[in-house]
Amino acid sequence: MAVDMEAVKELRAMSGAGVLDCKKALAECGGDVGKAADHLREKGLAKAAKKMERTASQGVIFSYIHTTGKIGTLLELNCETDFVARTDEFLSLGHEIAMHIAAASPQYLLPEEVPAEVLEKEKEIFKAQALEEGKPAHIVEKIAEGRVKKFYEENCLLEQGYIRDQDRKIRDLVMGAIAKLGENIVIRRFSRFSIGE
Repeated sequence: MAVDMEAVKELRAMSGAGVLDCKKALAECGGDVGKAADHLREKGLAKAAKKMERTASQGVIFSYIHTTGKIGTLLELNCETDFVARTDEFLSLGHEIAMHIAAASPQYLLPEEVPAEVLEKEKEIFKAQALEEGKPAHIVEKIAEGRVKKFYEENCLLEQGYIRDQDRKIRDLVMGAIAKLGENIVIRRFSRFSIGE
């Protein structure tokens, strides 16, 4: 099947994939740009998942100071090679995540890092709230579990919705960069500083 070059350009702009990958995806998807974009994304995320097992020992420390000078962040973002650490895509990703941390104020990197005592306290509060709202006792546990998931989305960096696009999580942003750059990328640690806190 002959592939329309305008469709290739459009798909490239959407996905950031190479010309040959775009042509191949469009041929496989019958020229449908939307389906081809989904196909490229699935393919890229599958490759990215495999790369996540590799060691990431290079990287950059990013800093972000908000224009008011009252909020700042430090972020250690790692990759596999110094070469990738110097690319515009990697530097842009680090800047965006550091800025997101300043805006969204995450407390933890992953749900697994939330201390057990904090999680238990939150569950008890969620159960009490559900009972106070008049919810039946037999579904209070399910309601609490749903609110725990929301707690993770509000307090764990990788689970938070990206400030520029709430439909994408920070985890998706990192996975997209892994797929595009071809190396494992890891947020190692971060700190957020705010005057008066």
